[in-house]
Amino acid sequence: MSATLKPYLTCVKRTLEAAMCLENFSSQKVERHNKPEIEVQESPELLLNPVIVSRNEKEKVLIEASINSVRISIAIKQADEIEKLLCHKFTKFMMRRAESFVILRRKKIEGYDISFLITNFNTEVMLRHKVVDFIINFMEEIDKEISEMKLAVNSRARICAEEFLKRF
Repeated sequence: MSATLKPYLTCVKRTLEAAMCLENFSSQKVERHNKPEIEVQESPELLLNPVIVSRNEKEKVLIEASINSVRISIAIKQADEIEKLLCHKFTKFMMRRAESFVILRRKKIEGYDISFLITNFNTEVMLRHKVVDFIINFMEEIDKEISEMKLAVNSRARICAEEFLKRF
């Protein structure tokens, strides 16, 4: 982990740990319904203020908490067109398989690349600190993955260009 990334991830981790105080809370409008309040947003008194942790204008995390759920939206660093394309393809690939990643949302929040939804039921089944560690690890690894994919694309493009130009 780089020296500039560590304080950013530490801040995100501490904020997530504070926001993960979730409890079971039934709907106030429909009996026997328990939906994530951050998604339905029926009762404004049950929602906390959203928090944005930003490393720069392109790399940030939006943490929206309510009484029974937390939605985490991540904007991934994209320096050029290749990184934008790779990030878009990678996140689409992940979101198509959202049911395999229990806390991953199928649809991202506007302005962010990928979103997670953690409900009180998830925290009852999973350990909270492990969920937070997973998200922090995901944030570390996604940058590495995109950088590696970019290097692979560039090296493959270089080889293709060399082979093409040998004919001239």
